[in-house]
Amino acid sequence: MSETDFLETHLQELRRGTVVLACLRMLAEPGYGYGLLEQLQERGFDTDANTLYPLLRRLEKQGHLTSEWNTDEARPRKFYRTSAAGAELARALTDDFRVIAAAIDALPEGL
Repeated sequence: MSETDFLETHLQELRRGTVVLACLRMLAEPGYGYGLLEQLQERGFDTDANTLYPLLRRLEKQGHLTSEWNTDEARPRKFYRTSAAGAELARALTDDFRVIAAAIDALPEGL
């Protein structure tokens, strides 16, 4: 495995949890999967549909998201929204993320 492959593996692991938090926060306003995917990518969260859609289904099953179908357009879309439990989780994850980020900032760089 090359150094680039190792780096990509570690970056993917680091980003995995941040995508959950980003989805919960961004879906405070209703959104559908593809639109959310575009917004995540625009904001620097490198993810793809094969990761996002199972994540949305899992968060919904866990009660952190609610959903409803919009059939007003030619193509029906499933809109997701962060539930009260999801908002509580997002607050807890955000608080923890900030603590971790501050702890990392306090580490010596020595690189």
